Amino acid sequence: MMSTIAMVVIMLAIFYFMLIRPENKKKKELEKMRSELAVGDQVTTIGGIIGTICAVKEESIVIETSADRVRVEFAKWAISTKGAQTVETTK
Repeated sequence: MMSTIAMVVIMLAIFYFMLIRPENKKKKELEKMRSELAVGDQVTTIGGIIGTICAVKEESIVIETSADRVRVEFAKWAISTKGAQTVETTK
């Protein structure tokens, strides 16, 4: 009986440390990055749009996406990364 309970506790601990804890840490880092966004930062959205922030609002940001100065407003949760993205191709 005790070995069964011990196995369940061990499985729950493994599940927590392998899945739940890293996901919560990642969410906290993303939330911190999104709260620190400032005018002039280069960002990439979850849809792959790259641009420079030109206005920061409470729940959204406005970015310029090209040399034509096209401005698009996005919700802050739609920002995936801050900084320039580089893509390496392998052949």
